[in-house]
Amino acid sequence: MPIVSRIDVQLARRKMSVGEFAERVGITPANIAVLKNGRAKAVRLSTLEAMCRVLQCQPGDLFEWVEGDDAAADGPDDELAAGTPR
Repeated sequence: MPIVSRIDVQLARRKMSVGEFAERVGITPANIAVLKNGRAKAVRLSTLEAMCRVLQCQPGDLFEWVEGDDAAADGPDDELAAGTPR
């Protein structure tokens, strides 16, 4: 996946546990794990905002785009395939 999570880096810098972070953001530790491990297909902007507020950082500090071949393997974007404009 070309989007890489840097949540662990920010948590380590703040010496914050996943449990504390999840509680302060308002989502479950399991959902934090999904985001950290790159298994999430999407993240709500309200969740991203809460994460940035709690960690006092920018969205780019939490997620990074890395060029890779995986993007082509995923197939067409669901929204575009369904004819939904962006």
